[in-house]
Amino acid sequence: MEVDQHDHAPVTKKPRNKQRVLMLSSRGINHRMRHLMNDLEALLPHVKKDSKLDSKNHLNLIPELADLNNCNNTLYFEARRHEDLYLWAAKTPNGPSIKMHVQNIHTMDELKMTGNCLKGSRGILSFSKEFDETEWGKLTKEVFTHIFGVPPQARKAKPFIDHILTFSILDNKIWFRNFQIVEKDPLQPNGPPQMSLVEIGPRFVLTPIRIFEGAFSGATVYSNPEFVTPTAVRSAFKREKGDKYGHRKHAQAERSIRKDRRKLGEDELAVSKVFA
Repeated sequence: MEVDQHDHAPVTKKPRNKQRVLMLSSRGINHRMRHLMNDLEALLPHVKKDSKLDSKNHLNLIPELADLNNCNNTLYFEARRHEDLYLWAAKTPNGPSIKMHVQNIHTMDELKMTGNCLKGSRGILSFSKEFDETEWGKLTKEVFTHIFGVPPQARKAKPFIDHILTFSILDNKIWFRNFQIVEKDPLQPNGPPQMSLVEIGPRFVLTPIRIFEGAFSGATVYSNPEFVTPTAVRSAFKREKGDKYGHRKHAQAERSIRKDRRKLGEDELAVSKVFA
């Protein structure tokens, strides 16, 4: 029995974008931080949310949690003093990881913008040209592309693209905005298509602090020399208020001394002494 042997050309498989993101937080977050996490979870359908991490000192457990949840990216929200929020964006299990300070948080419910997008739709990522001018900007852009870029094969993703996630660098801070893509003018629905953007929310500002070589550990690749901790800012503000109080008390003491110096001595010809 003869078998015909045909030479088959090797079939090149198209690489699949298999990005899954684990989102979790530490204990001590307030309502605004929790609402921000819920907004990001609604924007990113490939996110898997996990319960809160009990200990802030054992960050080496997070890559294991990501591996158990079959995730290769991690967004970890770390709360300090119930008012300071830090965001860790990491590639697990080999790194790198970026630690950032989150400021100026405005959630969707708080902003009440007129923009809207389909839940589960994929968004276009837009990065400003400043990301390509520095080494830390290029690395941050690559990590954000893996985390915020929704793969088309995501289980909860819908085959629509109707919003844009923008990342802009200004004053060495990363500004995040989310816009809806409006293809027609709402005032002229039957008119010609006019592309416009309407903000949806949320919005926040990220200040990069350090970039580590590994996942939540390793050597420091980049350190921001201009970063000042919020605790130092608050202590300087309290010190300034204390200095104002000290100056006021010193002025009161000087005023009382001047009053004592201006007192005249007892007059010998006073009526009380002459007719005593």
